[in-house]
Amino acid sequence: MIYTDFCGEKTSLLGLGGMRLPKLENGEIDKPQVAEMLEHAFSGGLNYIDTAWPYHDGKSELVLGELLEKYPRESYFLADKFPGHQHLKDSHPQEIFEKQLKKCTTEYYDFYLLHNVAERTAGVYEDPQWGIIEHFLEQKKLGRIRYLGFSCHGRVPLLKAFLERHSDEMEFCQIQFNYLDWTLQSAKEKYELLKSYNMPIIVMEPIRGGKLADDVDSAFRWIQRFDQIRVVLSGMSNPEQLGQNLRIFSERKPLGDQETEKLLEKAESLKQGVPCTRCEYCKAGCPMQLDIPELIAAYNDAKVYKSINVSMFLESLPEDKLPGACIGCGACEGICPQKIDIPEVMREFAGMKLDSWAEICKQRNEAAKRIENGEYKS
Repeated sequence: MIYTDFCGEKTSLLGLGGMRLPKLENGEIDKPQVAEMLEHAFSGGLNYIDTAWPYHDGKSELVLGELLEKYPRESYFLADKFPGHQHLKDSHPQEIFEKQLKKCTTEYYDFYLLHNVAERTAGVYEDPQWGIIEHFLEQKKLGRIRYLGFSCHGRVPLLKAFLERHSDEMEFCQIQFNYLDWTLQSAKEKYELLKSYNMPIIVMEPIRGGKLADDVDSAFRWIQRFDQIRVVLSGMSNPEQLGQNLRIFSERKPLGDQETEKLLEKAESLKQGVPCTRCEYCKAGCPMQLDIPELIAAYNDAKVYKSINVSMFLESLPEDKLPGACIGCGACEGICPQKIDIPEVMREFAGMKLDSWAEICKQRNEAAKRIENGEYKS
């Protein structure tokens, strides 16, 4: 395992993200499989575990907390996050923090983050009526947080302004970082800005929610080129993914210049469609309970890839779960880390003229009959 010096701690470069844990058919977390993955991860040298309040509808913290009890607390580093990005105005930071400690069955967090500091949320974190930053600085003094930082999906000007105000209080930053977002989401500028502050970086979405999964080895080895990065979080959903990632991070083997050039050329060809990473933050706040990530994936299939399967997918949904059921309230847009105008995507999707699956099948059958009758020559 590759290790780094993160705030004076020896942390594994590969971290286990708790947002995409394996699930059963009923949608619940597959605890036996997570237990197997933890054992394999620790035996492979991984020692950084990351979770957050909203992951798996609040159950990620519970499951990881339960399963980690069998391991000595000093044998791993645990990271969690305060959900200020969700605007939970009926809950003060003290209440949520105490619940998190209990859910994770721990007396302290090694790394604790302000979750998703962005244009719509920075004001919440800095609002004196909540005293969020002040509260967690106090928890740090009490030893209940060892290192305090923040994650950021905001744009470069927001990140710069937040650092100007809080770089003395924040000890690390977590950003979305992969070879596609190097230019698409200004990851290059964010990396260079954080490096100018000598601030350690944690990487999230290294393979962009699976979009770059066709060549995981290159995606991770590209990240190994950057010396400011301390942990690369991977939301692994099965033991096979974990095994593959442990192999890649068993030794430092950064991508060469020529390989990097080809990879960035590939990234240009991938810049199509709506950049959804399936984080599912949008689903929690949708009053219509739409499966927004699935609808966006279908939208991309229809608009970019011209897939004929989209109509079949839409025909399988009840009317109140179709894109036209979106009421345009904007709750999803306000919480989306990718800044996607989701109501507009739903409006455009609902207005698309798609051949029905029944019509497509009818056309195929008619074409097949014409071929059988010799009307078409090969």
